[in-house]
Amino acid sequence: MAWVNFPIYALTVAILWIIGATVSWTNIKNSHLIAIISTILGIIVFGIFLGRLWTILDRPPMRTLGETRLWYSAFLPIIGVITFTRWKYKWFLTYSSSLAILFLFINYTHPETYNKTLMPALQSIWFVPHVIVYIFAYALLAASSIVAVKGLYVIYFSKKDDLANIKTLADNIVYIGFAFLTFGLLFGAIWAKEAWGHYWTWDPKETWAFITWMGYLLYIHLSYKHNNNYKTTFWILALSFVFLLLCWFGINYMPSAANSVHTYSN
Repeated sequence: MAWVNFPIYALTVAILWIIGATVSWTNIKNSHLIAIISTILGIIVFGIFLGRLWTILDRPPMRTLGETRLWYSAFLPIIGVITFTRWKYKWFLTYSSSLAILFLFINYTHPETYNKTLMPALQSIWFVPHVIVYIFAYALLAASSIVAVKGLYVIYFSKKDDLANIKTLADNIVYIGFAFLTFGLLFGAIWAKEAWGHYWTWDPKETWAFITWMGYLLYIHLSYKHNNNYKTTFWILALSFVFLLLCWFGINYMPSAANSVHTYSN
């Protein structure tokens, strides 16, 4: 049972997340609480699916690009519901749930035949923490990117919302995401030393990981030194997410990927 009834789980989760996002915009009694509960129920159901998949495969489901998308779909609503609980941003909960559902749909339309095999390098104890930390960082930084888009929209078109509040939200998410991204780099270096004998080899994936890390570091630096330069910092934050996407799966389509040991298998 390769997909462990993935379509059933995906549909159930999508319905719960859609209900949560939709109710958050209504004025019905306890709409805020209902939105949170519905989103959390979806997260729990999807967690059960991931647990079953992990058990059946007898390995962490993190080997392929499709498997990393599953974790991405799990983490985004977690970030969304935490942010919604803390700052009451309805649009943020809607965005995180919608993007998670999109990745579920991509996995549904591009099913994989899961197998239990792991190449020797992936049998390291650093495999799980490296991937989990990185994908969680990716989910956080994806969330920060929509905040950047929101900020740029306000700058160019709306000019009504409080840019300082939007910037504060972006900063808080980036700080946490950057911390996890840094840990991901460190775990990856330790893993590389154990698997291939070198901490860093400037493999194409490693190079783009470093470029991505530097992009967010530049954002943090400019945010600290020029906190009111909203336009520049929001553009850097948006561009950094493009680097992240290239690092995550864009590298697979580059000619240099042929010589990389980090490209995801299908």
